[in-house]
Amino acid sequence: MSLLRMVGRPMLASMFVAGGLHALRRPGDLAPAAEPVVRAVTERVTVLPDSTEHLVRLNGAVHVVGGALLGLGRCPRPAALALAATLVPTTLAAHRYWEAEDPSERAQQRIHFLKNLSMMGGLLIAADDTGSAPSLLWRGRHAARGLRHDAHLVRRSVRATARPAATAGGVRARLGV
Repeated sequence: MSLLRMVGRPMLASMFVAGGLHALRRPGDLAPAAEPVVRAVTERVTVLPDSTEHLVRLNGAVHVVGGALLGLGRCPRPAALALAATLVPTTLAAHRYWEAEDPSERAQQRIHFLKNLSMMGGLLIAADDTGSAPSLLWRGRHAARGLRHDAHLVRRSVRATARPAATAGGVRARLGV
């Protein structure tokens, strides 16, 4: 693992672990802000619990587990995807700057919204990062290309040696050898 990955992943994950622990310990602090988003999500996704506090805790648990996995470098790509998926409702619930009346509050919420947007970009890059190891798709394509190349070489070799071998066999047959 490169030094940048070794340092960058825990740095990216730290905010999720800290925020997730807060959501697990004190969901009541976050529930009022999350209520509009929770209502909209639970209407569309029926398998989720209706309680806002339960969904805040669930989101916090995903942040803690995903952040820990990303920070430790264990299953970093799925962890980054899970964090990115949960960051969308978190951002829409907590940083609705377009609804703020006070200009200073609006500016503060816009900064947090853009910070979360930047973290989303980092998570998407982390989700795409193979850690210098080629993906399974690339490995499969590369192996297939190698097999096609080897088959082509065998075919050329057979064609190149088949005619002289047939000629030699015919000569031996005529000579009775």
